[in-house]
Amino acid sequence: MTPKERAEKSAAVMWGSDRASIWLGMSLADVDEGTATLTLTIAHHHTNGHGTCHGGIIFALADSAFAFACNSRNRSTVAQHNSITYVAPAQLGDVLTARAHEVSLTGRSGIYDVRVTNEEDATIAEFRGCSRSIRGTLFNE
Repeated sequence: MTPKERAEKSAAVMWGSDRASIWLGMSLADVDEGTATLTLTIAHHHTNGHGTCHGGIIFALADSAFAFACNSRNRSTVAQHNSITYVAPAQLGDVLTARAHEVSLTGRSGIYDVRVTNEEDATIAEFRGCSRSIRGTLFNE
């Protein structure tokens, strides 16, 4: 199995049980070893009292991209801690893209950066996630 095939199979297994990402309206656009791209079109139910996208929705999109990237090797992996910096507001109707990539993987610990952009490729947020592998795999190899 190639790394890309392993990442795609891992993502398919995770996506099948990921009720939160699906409920929020996310789509899994691409996955490969150590990377993942998810998209979300901002709808009325994603907006806050200022009429812009709620920060928690942007965080959730980045966190989901992070999760698919750090689980791409078929090792059950969870977040240790995450942080996000909001750069610009996302507006109703914007199509957000979260692109996650692996910065470092040493033993059971990983570091991943996720950039969230809109359809004009303007940066909306920068997210950093630190992961930790736990026991188990997503599927039997």
